[in-house]
Amino acid sequence: MADASAARTKTLFEFKSATLPLIAVILRTADLDVLSEALDAQLADSPDFFEQEPVVIDLSQLPEDDADAEIDFARLRNMLARHQTQPVAVRGGTESQNTAARDAGLSITAMPSAPAPKPAAPAPEPQPSEAPQIVREVPVPASGTLVIDKPLRSGQQVYARGGDVIVTAIVSFGAEVIADGNVHVYAPLRGKAIAGARGNTEARIFTTCMEAQLVAIAGIYRTSEVALPAEVAGKPAQISLHDGKKIAIDAIP
Repeated sequence: MADASAARTKTLFEFKSATLPLIAVILRTADLDVLSEALDAQLADSPDFFEQEPVVIDLSQLPEDDADAEIDFARLRNMLARHQTQPVAVRGGTESQNTAARDAGLSITAMPSAPAPKPAAPAPEPQPSEAPQIVREVPVPASGTLVIDKPLRSGQQVYARGGDVIVTAIVSFGAEVIADGNVHVYAPLRGKAIAGARGNTEARIFTTCMEAQLVAIAGIYRTSEVALPAEVAGKPAQISLHDGKKIAIDAIP
């Protein structure tokens, strides 16, 4: 009788691992007043960008003075929820911060084993130290291509692990779009575009309006400090590696 009951129970539900899109909000201050202003300013013009997606609060990059700070996680959850997100976990915190997070109903998750690769170039206009970085780490669908159809604002980052990414809206200055494969931006590209993030030298970047702050392929980059040729500035262009060593930007007829 007990065996029959157990067998029936197993048919009613099942636990399986799942690979889900993940947004990480990387905090650079523990001052929630300052953080609230920064979030409101950064996300004011894209209130529906997240659509109630799950969020991990990343404390690993807090400055030394804030590293052990007490954080009101209940308030922080409410702040993030105002911007259409659902905070579910904390990572990179101290033992006391983790305890406070659990008390606020958040789970604790480990730091990723390897962060999204980025070129070793400083941004021409660095973000203020207290500004949060919003990172969307998205496993590429089985088709091999991730499609983003909403604008990427300053401080927002999308990383398509394992494939290509297509963005059909503007990539603003200070935003980043990263892919292990190709990057396609069918709109103005004003932020950073990084293709071949894990070393694929054959990857390319395509855009219908080339105004990029930075482009990079397989770790080789070019910034806006080098003026674009007139035939590609503000026009359709493709970016590739010439001989695997130098960024080449060509007009698309």
